[in-house]
Amino acid sequence: MLERFTTRARQAVVDAQQVARDLGHHEVGDDHLLLALLQGDGVAARVLRDAGADPARLREQVARHRGPEEDAEALRALGIDLDAVRRRAEGAFGPGALDRPAGRRRGLLGRLTGGSHLPFTRPARRALEESLRAALDLGHHRIGTEHLLLGLLRAPGGRTPDALAATGVDLDAASARAAVVEALRRTA
Repeated sequence: MLERFTTRARQAVVDAQQVARDLGHHEVGDDHLLLALLQGDGVAARVLRDAGADPARLREQVARHRGPEEDAEALRALGIDLDAVRRRAEGAFGPGALDRPAGRRRGLLGRLTGGSHLPFTRPARRALEESLRAALDLGHHRIGTEHLLLGLLRAPGGRTPDALAATGVDLDAASARAAVVEALRRTA
């Protein structure tokens, strides 16, 4: 499917990987894709900025809702000490026993990210699928940043709508679609 992406849309997917890494996250969520779109210069970035999206506030919101600290805290609430589990595993199986092996990602995404691919969450994968549907719904053959934005807002189970709402941005799938159509009309 990535072969249908425009250069800007591909770059947004690559940038989402870097956003996740920069925040210390181990997978790419739909909210990382949102941040990548906002830092770009495509139609999606214009629509988001026009809706009042603030990159710094969104980044803070995304950082607050993810990461190893959140996972460790959730486990601690269940009475599980993650550090103790790691020490026991490494004592039994050697240092780094719980670390993921560094494999090279094959395919286009692997080449775009230099092989250091982080896995995408289910909502992020659904958003990418929805972006194709959004492009087809608009009669487009290529997937641009605007379609990625629409996919993020249409995909079930994602953090994008909550992240936008938490930062005061009132943008749902229908209003985003109208804004995208208007932005495309102005540039045509």
